[in-house]
Amino acid sequence: MATMHPYLNFDGKAEEAFNFYKSVFGGEFTFFAKMGDAPDSDKLSEEERNRVMHVALPINKHTTLMASDCVPSAGHVFKEGNNMYINIQADSREDADRLFNGLSAGGTIEMPIEDMFWGDYFGSFKDKYGIQWMVNFSNRS
Repeated sequence: MATMHPYLNFDGKAEEAFNFYKSVFGGEFTFFAKMGDAPDSDKLSEEERNRVMHVALPINKHTTLMASDCVPSAGHVFKEGNNMYINIQADSREDADRLFNGLSAGGTIEMPIEDMFWGDYFGSFKDKYGIQWMVNFSNRS
């Protein structure tokens, strides 16, 4: 069975927000990377390279709070209301494809599902009802 995790977007405040959330929930980040860690990041401004690409903070054994900062030069426009995704962690590539294709039908694909440079199989979209989703499969345990 796939698991779902809240995924938040920020406009340059993800690191600050997640340090705050960590102070409240406790625990440690299981993943933290800046935009400057991504391929071709030399094309970004220094401010954008310092934005968070991905952060993950386990809340309990079933839920991980995740986030990233928007990148204005990539066309990301932050406005309140678009700063939340539902992230589905699929059990297999086949399950990821099934969920991605089913939920995105009639919607708008933001990132086609494919192998990503960080090693996961990932895609994102807005469904036909305006809900934003991410589908991810990782071979890592």
